[in-house]
Amino acid sequence: MKEKYHIISDGSCDLPRELAEEKNITVVPFYVSFDDENYLKENVDIGIRDFYQQMVDRKGVYPKSSMPSAQDYVEVFLPYAREGIPVICICITTKFSGSMQSALSARGIVRESCPEAEITVIDATVNTVLQGLYVLEAVALRDSGMEYKAAVARLEEIRRTGRIFFTVGDMEYLKHGGRIGKVSAVAGSVLGIRPVITLKEGEIFPSGIGRGRKRTTEKAIDLLLDYLEENGRRMERFSLCIGFGYDYQEAVEFREHTLERLREKGYSIEKDMLPIYQIGATISVHTGPYPLGFGIIEKGL
Repeated sequence: MKEKYHIISDGSCDLPRELAEEKNITVVPFYVSFDDENYLKENVDIGIRDFYQQMVDRKGVYPKSSMPSAQDYVEVFLPYAREGIPVICICITTKFSGSMQSALSARGIVRESCPEAEITVIDATVNTVLQGLYVLEAVALRDSGMEYKAAVARLEEIRRTGRIFFTVGDMEYLKHGGRIGKVSAVAGSVLGIRPVITLKEGEIFPSGIGRGRKRTTEKAIDLLLDYLEENGRRMERFSLCIGFGYDYQEAVEFREHTLERLREKGYSIEKDMLPIYQIGATISVHTGPYPLGFGIIEKGL
């Protein structure tokens, strides 16, 4: 049976490969390089665990990521265009990458040979595991039977509700990537100060600082609780996950503590309502190997 429409995302969505396959999502990977010369497709030529291991083992070497090319998208779009299957393609925020422009260029190329092709390219205005949640909401709309144009409209509605609340292991990667001022980076390295950061609608906002991992992770939980409070304490309205980098065991412990704090506040939540996803190379080249935090977005249904 031919699907109503197909969901595509760039590799910034950071969904586990098995989950993407299970949900029938096509992922167009980013590229990563440790030497500015040899670029490898993430999760194709290099696994994310291997990527993090290199970051940990080669401290002081700052990898770079590169967006998918227009040709990468053409190769993905064309088979669906030829079969008459509409596509929704969700791309990382345009504030961080030109991936969406590659997708738009590819759409134009595909329409030269398939002028009736329906390809909607959406700026997620977010990235990493939050983008993954957004993509999963697109899947839920598709699998519920919602029509193509209605699904696109609903995705545009919920996009503004997405938030990431996270911290990092140190400021060096943020400094190297130009994400914070050099003075702040020096202060952080000297004093042990770490930032807590909110990402919403494509922009990064400082949301506090702390000395030590415990304080910054507690602050990330505080931001999550504040967000839920602002939205009527209706957790059932939202899809939520934890994103981590190199240290999976830390993420497991962080989840347990988060569940405790949510329950203390009267929320009814089970472990499977707070999945753990690994943050990929596209974002970790800026955050370093130890990002940790939450993604949350309103559900589509």
